[in-house]
Amino acid sequence: MASAFSHAIVALAMGKAFQNKVLGWRELFLGAFCSIVPDFDVIGLYVGIRYGDVWGHRGLTHSIMFAVLLAASLVALWYRGKGTFAMTGIFLYFFLCTLSHGVLDAMTNGGLGVAFFSPFDTTRYFFPVRPVLVSPIGVGKFFSDYGVRVLASEAIWIWLPSGVAFLVIRVVQRLWPAKSAPSPSSTS
Repeated sequence: MASAFSHAIVALAMGKAFQNKVLGWRELFLGAFCSIVPDFDVIGLYVGIRYGDVWGHRGLTHSIMFAVLLAASLVALWYRGKGTFAMTGIFLYFFLCTLSHGVLDAMTNGGLGVAFFSPFDTTRYFFPVRPVLVSPIGVGKFFSDYGVRVLASEAIWIWLPSGVAFLVIRVVQRLWPAKSAPSPSSTS
């Protein structure tokens, strides 16, 4: 898995890249939360759920279906009063934040792969290119020489591309601002 830091950085970069009044700090925090939630499945390792099981690490909680259900649940709980356009945008943001977790994990060099299509197909997948060092499970193991190497790997392969994508989107927004609709007085 990639570290919780990297999952959150990707979610925040996605949320802040687009100048959007709907995505305030609450939504950005929830987006970062969505990007980390899939790893709550590691609790199963301590209660006898095997890594490769449906509920094992990188199983159902890393799937597209889980991303849909988590995003829909959050929108249904906290955003019912918003307009359809706002709810759709918030849903898409939460969905992409949650889904980004499995995408990053499929780019790591360890583990059994990601069950993107669980519960319908429990096959585990990796991407053909896997440059990110797999993060250790457990906080204690993270503070080691290997943990430092993981963070360096993530800085190169996750943080830097996230920052560059953020900057490119912002530059494009400034060079080609959205055109506003003409006012009724200017059409006379």
